[in-house]
Formats: sequence, structure tokens, C-alpha cells
Amino acid sequence: MPSFDVVSEVDMHELTNAVNNSNRAISQRYDFKGTETKVTQNKEEITLTSESEFQVDQVLDIVHKEMIRRKIDIKSLEAGDPKPYGKLVEQKLSVRQGIDKDSSRKMVKMIKASKIKVQAAVQDEQIRVTGKKRDDLQAVMALLREADLDVPLQFTNFRD
Repeated sequence: MPSFDVVSEVDMHELTNAVNNSNRAISQRYDFKGTETKVTQNKEEITLTSESEFQVDQVLDIVHKEMIRRKIDIKSLEAGDPKPYGKLVEQKLSVRQGIDKDSSRKMVKMIKASKIKVQAAVQDEQIRVTGKKRDDLQAVMALLREADLDVPLQFTNFRD
């Protein structure tokens, strides 16, 4: 029976590359010369540091641009509020991995409401969709791509 998994994952290696490219772009920009502006990554948390809140917003734009260039969906970042940290301003971005329970329930409900002849089951932080026809599975993929969800989705483990 054909099946596939719906997951929400971020390639951590590409994320590290995006952080490194952001630091390189910051070092080459004239408006950041002589400032203590940097982007650091600690596993699934990115920290933006600069001297003013405006500069932190500029750094966030740079990080978003580099992530898009590296084909990482920016919906996977959850931005915190900028906070003063001594003479600097710091903003933390957390990387969301997996599909949370509310989003998974919403997706399963959407799949069932579409009347496509498939079964959807939640398995930890992913959804397994099975059906008799390959075309039905592809219709579910199209349905989920078109849906306005706050989670970036990837379709993996397609079995025929």
C-alpha cells in the first residue's frame, strides 16, 4: 500500500552555512564596521547581537535572506523579542523541528474533510498518510502545500 510521511525538519548543516554566510555579509557591510555585531548558533538556537535594536532588525533581515538562499523555510524560525544585554541588544531565534500536536490534528482533520480516500495517522512529530492509489497521495500533497499552515512541510519516505 503506497504511503508517505509529512515532516517538518530543518537541515542543520545548511542552517550553519546560512549563519556563517550572514556573519560574512555583516563583516562586509559598511554600516556594521566597528560594531560588535554577530550571529551565533548553539544547536537549535540562533542569537543575533548588535549595538542597537535597529541593527538587530537589519541582521535578522540578513539571516532571513541567507536562509532563503540556502532553501530553508523562514517559518521554521521563532523569533523572540530583542532584549538589552549590557551595552548590546540581543535577540534569540529558536529553530522549530517537527510538527506540533495542534498543527498535526489540524492537518489530519483537513485531509479527512477533503474526502480523498486515504488514511492519516499522527506518529510523534510526523504524519503518515497511506492510500490505495498513488494519485490520491499526490492530491493530499497538493492539498497540504496549498493550505496556509504556520509550519514548513516536507514529504519524505514515499513508498509505492
